[in-house]
Amino acid sequence: MDEFNNRMDAQRQVLAIVNGESPSAEELCGLSRKAIERWLTANRLDPKGEIATILFQISSKLFFLSSKSQEQITDEYRLLSGAVESLKTKLKDALIRNCLLLNR
Repeated sequence: MDEFNNRMDAQRQVLAIVNGESPSAEELCGLSRKAIERWLTANRLDPKGEIATILFQISSKLFFLSSKSQEQITDEYRLLSGAVESLKTKLKDALIRNCLLLNR
């Protein structure tokens, strides 16, 4: 159950980073490909840009972790969890560089 909670916490943290105090036209409501694409379009962001790439990487890693939730925790699982943490920092930095995240 801890792995599930960790994944959900990670998703909530990513959404909080993106939606925090950013002056976007529309908030990001999830980390599915469609939700990210909608958010990018609504906020006129490059679908091949740095922010999009990071969000899709996070989404992919969290999806993989969810498919492994019934298995014994492996080194790969731990590495991916660490990668998600690193990507959250990269996302925050990318949003700051693109003036989408204020007062952080």
